[in-house]
Amino acid sequence: MPRRKRIPKHGGHYFMLDVETFLPADTSGRHGAVHVRPLPGQGYDGWFVQSSRKLVRDYPIGTRFRLRATTTDNHRQGGLYLTSWFGWPFEVLSPQRKK
Repeated sequence: MPRRKRIPKHGGHYFMLDVETFLPADTSGRHGAVHVRPLPGQGYDGWFVQSSRKLVRDYPIGTRFRLRATTTDNHRQGGLYLTSWFGWPFEVLSPQRKK
């Protein structure tokens, strides 16, 4: 049986990541209807991003952002995800804020 590579919780190495908000097909075990995922081609396809609720609350679905993130492990579901501290600034790449 292949051994699963362990990603340390809050791995300590932070990097800039481009993400977008979206409506996942399955929200089982997750909070809220709108979620955040990395844009394709960054090596994190299929991962979720834990970040500030402002991204899903204050901007339309499909908005793209650039934020600082790190890898971590999800002890509740056994999956992998990225996390970004909610207090860090982020850059809006597109579109504009909800009115």
